[in-house]
Amino acid sequence: MASTDTLSSLAAIYQQPAELLRRLIQFDTTNPPGNEAACIAYLNGLLTEAGFETRAYARDPARPNLVTRLPGRGDAPPLLLYGHVDVVTTAGQAWDHPPFEARVADGFIWGRGALDMKNGVAMMVAALLRARAEGLSPPGDVTLMLLSDEENGSDYGAGFLVREHPELFAGIRYAIGEVGGASTWVSGRKFYPIQVAEKQVCWLRARLRGPGGHGAMPVRGGIMARLARFLDALDRQRLPVHVTPPARHMFETMAAALPDAEGAALRRLLDPAQTDAVLDELGPRGRLFDAQLHNTVAATIIRAGNKVNVIPGEVEVEMDGRLLPGYGPDDMMAELRALVGDDAALEVYRYDPGPTTPDMGLFETLAGVLREMDPDGMPVPDLLAGVTDGRFLAQVGIQSYGFVPMDLPPDFNRKALVHAANERVPYDAIAWGTEAIYRLLGRFGEAP
Repeated sequence: MASTDTLSSLAAIYQQPAELLRRLIQFDTTNPPGNEAACIAYLNGLLTEAGFETRAYARDPARPNLVTRLPGRGDAPPLLLYGHVDVVTTAGQAWDHPPFEARVADGFIWGRGALDMKNGVAMMVAALLRARAEGLSPPGDVTLMLLSDEENGSDYGAGFLVREHPELFAGIRYAIGEVGGASTWVSGRKFYPIQVAEKQVCWLRARLRGPGGHGAMPVRGGIMARLARFLDALDRQRLPVHVTPPARHMFETMAAALPDAEGAALRRLLDPAQTDAVLDELGPRGRLFDAQLHNTVAATIIRAGNKVNVIPGEVEVEMDGRLLPGYGPDDMMAELRALVGDDAALEVYRYDPGPTTPDMGLFETLAGVLREMDPDGMPVPDLLAGVTDGRFLAQVGIQSYGFVPMDLPPDFNRKALVHAANERVPYDAIAWGTEAIYRLLGRFGEAP
């Protein structure tokens, strides 16, 4: 394995995408504040040295977005590759290796962003540099967007570009971005979920008000006790079951590939009368499926008193709500009110609508690349329980697919490591994924 110091030529860079990933991890782009400029400038240098024309678009100079294009033959609409270079905080986490060192240990690259999503950025950039170096002429133009601020709402990144520079997206029908294309194992069968749909941001506040007073004179049944009941209701009960078309497609495809007993369990998930009981039976695997079948609310921030001897008269709870495709804020408010009762005042303070019905036109091409790379794996459509910058692309008519391809070990729990301590990725998975994206660049306009 080469050191990042050996990346002295463009050939070495695109031939060693794992080393490119290591260099990207070494830029601390924790958001907030982001400070993505140095990382973007480094990538800009690689692209311009290879002969690409680039342009930066920034709401804040410290938080730029970089756009470049590889010309194609004009036989297909342009394809968009997009990825974000900001990462979430490591505060309060105990890491085995420093999170911005990008150490290679035990066959993994360790560091913040190794999975979310500097891995995908490294793959996309390396594939584009290879295409340039080898003279690949793709079916249509390939646009690359390297983005800031995905981890904090995208107001300086994809959201800004869609609002202020919609011309950048003209003619584009399909895009590939984060969260999809990596292998996972279910009942001994290897699947490659390709994200075709995602949930929607629906952030909420709850306020409880009541009599305050001196801390020496406890208030029985006061707002702290009511807060406990509110949080307990969120913890003990799910919101109602909803089987959306993308989830149905995903579970039916997986069920058909599994042995009878395992397949039957997945089919039972699609019966709302049985869904929650089956999720409980499935244990840890059921936890992964749970959010794909419900709107969800998680309490994440609590604000109350600021002095130990004063009982507060108000408590505010911020909640991360996520809506399934086809549902809106009114649905969330009604379902949450039915769960927690009338004690708290509720409001939605941010709603980012997402795509509703996926356009599956590129799915078989992506699936074909994965089947070619790994005949033992089965590509399946996936409904993402979180959100990506794809929700903004939907506003300009672009179908985004989660496609950061990786062939992962059966015991590697990618979802448990994203945003967590000891985030890491298998070293060899980066070259594998880069090859898959490069193959896509040569065929995305072909009929599957």
